[in-house]
Amino acid sequence: MSIFTGAAVAIVTPFNEDCSVNYEKLDKLIEYQIENNTDAIVICGTTGEASTLSHEEHLDVVRHCIKTVNHRVPVIAGTGSNSTETAIYLSKEAEAAGADAVLLVTPYYNKATQNGLYVHFKDTADAINIPCILYNVPSRTGCNILPETAVRLAKDVKNIVAIKEASGNISQIAKLLQLADGCIDVYSGNDDQIVPIMSLGGIGVISVLSNVAPQQTHDLCQACLDGDYKKASKMQLEALPLIDSLFSEVNPIPVKKALNLMGFEVGPLRKPLTEMEDGHTNILKENMKTYGIY
Repeated sequence: MSIFTGAAVAIVTPFNEDCSVNYEKLDKLIEYQIENNTDAIVICGTTGEASTLSHEEHLDVVRHCIKTVNHRVPVIAGTGSNSTETAIYLSKEAEAAGADAVLLVTPYYNKATQNGLYVHFKDTADAINIPCILYNVPSRTGCNILPETAVRLAKDVKNIVAIKEASGNISQIAKLLQLADGCIDVYSGNDDQIVPIMSLGGIGVISVLSNVAPQQTHDLCQACLDGDYKKASKMQLEALPLIDSLFSEVNPIPVKKALNLMGFEVGPLRKPLTEMEDGHTNILKENMKTYGIY
C-alpha cells in the first residue's frame, strides 16, 4: 500500500526573529494544511531548512509535528544525511517518535557511486521498519540515483517503497517507471512536472507549492488520479507563473516570503539563506494575486 497518493506538502519550518523554531506558527501551518486537504506532511526536508537545524532541533520539530498531526494524515520525516551513520540515527529517532515514513535524500557534498548509494540507502532502511522514500535531487546534492539503482533497491529492500524524483529529467523518470513496472511508487519532486510525471504512472507530488496552495495542489493531483488530464493540464499551466516565482531564488526563500505575505508570520531564514530580492518579490506578489492567494 502506498504511503499516500496526491499532494504532500514539503512544509517550511517557521522561525522567531532570533531564528529559534516557532512551534506556535508551525501548528498554525499544519492546521491550515489539513483543513485544505493536503494528503501528507513532509517535515524537515529541504523546504524545512533541515540543513541548518541541529540534530536536537530537527528531532524536536519532527516529534512536535507528529504530535500535532495526531494521525490525521501521514507524517514523513526528512532524515537523510551525507553520513550513513547520521541518517540511521535520525531515521531510528523518527520511527520511535511515530513517523509514518522517512524521506532519505542522496548523500550531498561527498556524493557516492551508484554502489555507494545502494549501500547507504540499504543500510539506513535496514535499520528501521517504517517505509522509506528515496529523494533524488541532483541539483542540490550533486548526486543522481540512476533508474537501475532505484529499482534494485526497491526489489532488494522491503521498506524502500517510493522515490521523490526531482532530477527534472523526464526521460530518466520515464525509464524509471518503465523498469520499475510498479515495484516502486514515484512522486514528482518538482511542482512544474506534476502532470507529466503522473501521466507516466507517478502517484503524486511532494510539493513546495502546497505550502501556499494546498487545496489547489491536492485538486490538481486528484484530477490526474481520476484520469482527467485535460483538467489537470489546465491547472498545471495556470500554476506555472506562481511556481516559477516560488523557485526564482533558492528554495525556501520565495515560499517563506509568500507565506509571510499571506499573513502566516513564518519569520526569517537561517543563514546562509537571505531575504528575497525586491524585484523577485514584486513578481511573486503579482503571480500570487493572479493565482488568487494574495
